[in-house]
Amino acid sequence: MISTNTRHVRLQWVGEGLVFRGGPDGGPELTVDSDGNQGLSPMQLLLAALAACMAVDVRLILEKSRVPIETLEVEAVGERAPEPPRRFLSIRLTYRLRGPSERDEGRLQRAIALSRDKYCSVLHTLDSGIDFDLRVERV
Repeated sequence: MISTNTRHVRLQWVGEGLVFRGGPDGGPELTVDSDGNQGLSPMQLLLAALAACMAVDVRLILEKSRVPIETLEVEAVGERAPEPPRRFLSIRLTYRLRGPSERDEGRLQRAIALSRDKYCSVLHTLDSGIDFDLRVERV
């Protein structure tokens, strides 16, 4: 029996280049391409997973705090080491949003802090030595 805390994905080489397709059994399929031509590269997927994890957290926390938002975008930029294993040395997330008023600034900052410090499992899976920067821009 598989635990509810277990996640499973399967990727299969498509027979050309460094392209793999797959995903969870019975779930949506994705394409991973190390060259970034037919799908996101593994490192782009990692940035996307981090951005999505924190965006979902912030969205849910703001909703529970009754803070209305009209738009929410998270941009992730990572700088990699020049030599193998070419891990991320730094990651900057920029939240761009419209909706929360000035009086909601404290709740917005609290939502981001809760995601960063407690809830985002992707962030907490990454090496703690990564220089991590968060910014907020109103659009």
